[in-house]
Amino acid sequence: MDFVPVLGYVAGFCTTVAFLPQVYRAWKTKSCKDLSPGMLILFAVGIFLWLIFGILIQELPIIIANGVTFFLVLLIVVLKFRFD
Repeated sequence: MDFVPVLGYVAGFCTTVAFLPQVYRAWKTKSCKDLSPGMLILFAVGIFLWLIFGILIQELPIIIANGVTFFLVLLIVVLKFRFD
């Protein structure tokens, strides 16, 4: 495997996993009051656009990382509206 796709997978892994502690904390504390709805929506839109971009250029690292991250952001949004 070339260096460039490996770099993409590592970058995607880091940015996706970085969001997991927030999901865990929101789930455990049943609170998302400190999270800005505007930030969550803007972040979700940006991740969704990266996902579409990845699909259009057929780059699996971009598709996987942003697909998983988009799911996690949607989960946080649902938890925010459910708990707050």
